[in-house]
Amino acid sequence: MKIENAIALVTGANRGIGLTFARELLARGARKVYAGVRDSAGVTDFGVQPLRLDVTKPDDVAAAADFASDVTLVINNAGIAQPGGFLAQDSEDVARRMFETNFFAMLRMSKAFAPILKANGGGALLNVLSIASWVNGGELAAYSASKSAAWSLTNALRNELVAQNTQVLALHMGFVDTDLTHGFDVPKSSPDEIVKRALDGLESGLDEVLADEVTLQVKRGMTAARPSYLPQTS
Repeated sequence: MKIENAIALVTGANRGIGLTFARELLARGARKVYAGVRDSAGVTDFGVQPLRLDVTKPDDVAAAADFASDVTLVINNAGIAQPGGFLAQDSEDVARRMFETNFFAMLRMSKAFAPILKANGGGALLNVLSIASWVNGGELAAYSASKSAAWSLTNALRNELVAQNTQVLALHMGFVDTDLTHGFDVPKSSPDEIVKRALDGLESGLDEVLADEVTLQVKRGMTAARPSYLPQTS
């Protein structure tokens, strides 16, 4: 789909990748950008329309769908992460929190806005996923599992929404230099690079964007003799 004159809603738009998406959409000529945030009073520094939205609350999502019924593009960006493995004492509680935001909220948003996208000509869903959708080394175990589930959800939505002409794009990337990855001493891409590649892919009609080199390497390795999702030996 084309960004120019689109009407977009970005979840988690107050910082990081979400904020970058909102600004880049406006720069590319989007007619309106709803910034979905928990505290709409905090969005004052650029030309978006603040929208109070906690994606974990069904009432908030329903109210957002009623208010933003002109949307043609939904970017499911809101997400959380927490370090830790599945054998940690609190792993079940952590996993429930990860899935509530990273999977169930994406499902909730997609269900609420799919009829709106259909009514407005089809439009698009862009789901922010991760290299962790494919590889789980245990350091971010519950986060990775939730992103794997979100990848499967995205693939299913693509098939379910094809009849209404809704493009569904999965965005995969490694570590990005945002608040979410603060404290991780690893190479990171810039949010600007990731967002530009994602929106270029959207406008090109792609189903999937692999937004950095490490993601490309991992995807290529999925069918190797020893696939990239297994522990790699020297």
